[in-house]
Parts: sequence; C-alpha cells; structure tokens
Amino acid sequence: MQQSGSRTAYTAAVGAGLVVASFFVFWLSNQHFSAGRADFMYLADAFLHLRTWIPLGLAPNAPQVNENDVIVRGGHIFVPFAPFPAIALMPLVALIGPVNADHWETGINAALAAAVVGLAYWVPGRIGVRTIAGRLFLAVLLGFSTQIWWVTTRGGVWHTGHLVATILTLLLLAEMFGRQRALLMGFLVGLGFLTRAPLAFAGPGLALWALHRSGALERGLGAWERLEALPWRDWLLLVVGFAPSLAFFLFYNWARFGSALESGYDMATLPAFLEALRAQGMFSPVHIGMNLDYLFWKLPLFTTSFPYFRPDGLGMSVLFTSPALFVGLLAPWRDRRTWILLATAVLVLIPTLLYYGGGWLQYGYRYFLDSIPFVWAMAALYGARRVGFPWWAWVLLGWGVLIGLGGVYWAYHL
Repeated sequence: MQQSGSRTAYTAAVGAGLVVASFFVFWLSNQHFSAGRADFMYLADAFLHLRTWIPLGLAPNAPQVNENDVIVRGGHIFVPFAPFPAIALMPLVALIGPVNADHWETGINAALAAAVVGLAYWVPGRIGVRTIAGRLFLAVLLGFSTQIWWVTTRGGVWHTGHLVATILTLLLLAEMFGRQRALLMGFLVGLGFLTRAPLAFAGPGLALWALHRSGALERGLGAWERLEALPWRDWLLLVVGFAPSLAFFLFYNWARFGSALESGYDMATLPAFLEALRAQGMFSPVHIGMNLDYLFWKLPLFTTSFPYFRPDGLGMSVLFTSPALFVGLLAPWRDRRTWILLATAVLVLIPTLLYYGGGWLQYGYRYFLDSIPFVWAMAALYGARRVGFPWWAWVLLGWGVLIGLGGVYWAYHL
C-alpha cells in the first residue's frame, strides 16, 4: 500500500516537472516572436463590456482595418474566429486588462501548451498506460512532435485557438476513458466547436462510443435485445450537453451580423491567393487535393546549408513532421474503441479537407491538430497493451522532436 502510494507520488512529481520544463521550453521558443494579433485578448475585453466588436484604434496590437482575417462593419472590427478562447480569457483580461494580456501573450500561450503536455502525461493513465516512460513518450509526442510547438512559437489569434481546442479534446478523452458522463462529453464537444468548428464532428464519434459502452454491439444478441440496449439516454444527454454552445453560436452570429447562420468567415479580409480559393467555395471538394497534399505528401526543399531544409509555409507532410503518431496504427484493432477513435479522427478531418484555407502560414499541417488527439489516443491504446514503446518508436519520436525544433528556427525566418 505504501509502495503504491510512493509510486503514485513519484509519477505525479515527474509529471509536474515535465509541465514546468515544458513551459520554459515553450516560453524560450516564443518570447522573442510577436505575432502582433492578440485578438482574443481584445475580444475578451469586448465581452466584458457586453460588446461583440472591438473599437477601431483600441491598441497597436489590436486588430486593424487593413489587416487580414478581420471583418470591418459599421465602423467596428469583428473577429471571425470561434469565440471560446476569448471567453476562457475573460477572467485574466478582467484582472490585468487587454493590453497587458496582449503583452503577456507569449507566456499565456506557453502556459496553455504546457497544460497540453501535462494532460498528455495524465490522460494515458486513464487509457491504461502504467509506465512513466510510456507516459513521457506520449506527452513529448503530442507536445513537441506535432504542430503544438509551432503554433505556440508563432502565437497570435490563428494559433491560440489550437492550444485551447487541444486542451478541451484531451479533457474529452479523459472523460471517454474515465466516467464517460454523456452530458459532460457533449458539453466539451460544444466548447470545442466554439473553439475550432471541426470538433463538432466529434459528436457522432461520441454517439458510437456510447453505443459501444451500451453493449448493443455485442455478439449473440437478438434484434429486440439490441434495440433495448441502445443508449437513448446517453445520446439525448450528448445533445443536451452540446446545445448551449450551439445556441450561443447562433446568438453570437445574429448579434454581430443579423443572421444566426453567418459566422463571418466568408466576410473576412484575405490575401489575394486565399481570396481566390475562397471564391471556389468555402467548403468544396475542389480543395481536397490541396489539403491532402499538405497533410500527407508535401515535403520541404532540402538544402546544403543549415538547417538543411526549407519549408514554404504552405504545409508539410505529417509523415515527415510527426512519424511517431503512426504508432497508433498498431493499436488493438479487435478493440472497438480503436475503430471509434479512428472514425472520430476522420470525421473531424472531413471539414478540414473541404476547407479553402489550407492553413497558411504553417509548418506542417496545423489543421490536423483537430484530429491528432484521437490518433494520439490510439497510440496510447497500443502503449496500454505493452510494457513500453519499442526502440524504433523512440527513434521516430526523436526525429519528430528534431523537426519540431526546426520549426522554432523557421518561425523566425520564414
């Protein structure tokens, strides 16, 4: 009993040390880079003043009329991005003000990214990974071998949302492998939707998760027994949990633009090449080829001078940047949870593949961050069935961390 308590304390201490170390790595990486677009800080201040818009000329780093990804309407500036990060930042902005929060953005993002690493160390315990080495592998994989490191270094309104969305998704996974409270899971998906809209597509994955848990898929059941076992209550609670976020989304759009269905994305100012893509359709099959190229096939230009490769900012294959993620393909396929996690990752990816934006400016394919936690959870399921991860997985992880470190360099030089 005492030995078990000592091990638990040691495991927690390692996790705490990892979070602190991660914060300083992220902060050292981003402290000299200013994205100049802390829109969420100023939007949080607007919410505190019961506004949906930001006054013109509020502060040098507040959104300006002549910048990309803003909406100018009726003499006000509107932020097209999903609003939950601003809602989450309201207590901090109320305490220190939007300008100070803007100045502290690098530290705030470093703290959010460190929280991602901390959750990526804790959640595998829920999934069944018992070794400290296995948890460290998974925490480093998510924090330093995906675009988490890049978006933290670059900062700005485009990237803070990714950090908040990843935190929410990890909390969702913790609940999926924990108490599985349908109302809470629906609520977390709703908050994810208000942060990164593609996360709404995780909802059907949760419905499948509840179906698996109900036992309605077990062999040997008759048709009536399967019907009786269907998780109607859980499905209803998922919808109820999601409903407040959907209601807020519709109200927020109506309050800004007079239409509940107008999110503002098709009104935002863009550089010419993105505007041409948007003219082909905000969501259209015509964009699938481009997005698949950025996700799977696109490689950087290899050079003979340091750091020996050069990305172009449009995207880079996940096979090159994060190869250790594909340990998830070794997850136990006889376990239906593996299939459900994969299906959820694909469902969340669908609107991204149809989207015109591509993700520019990016190192890797940052939009895949919406799906990555579900693939990462598959890798955790694999780790839960083993004593540890094999040596070659650590080699792939080391490669991914090295490429992630290259992202810090290119954040300042692209």
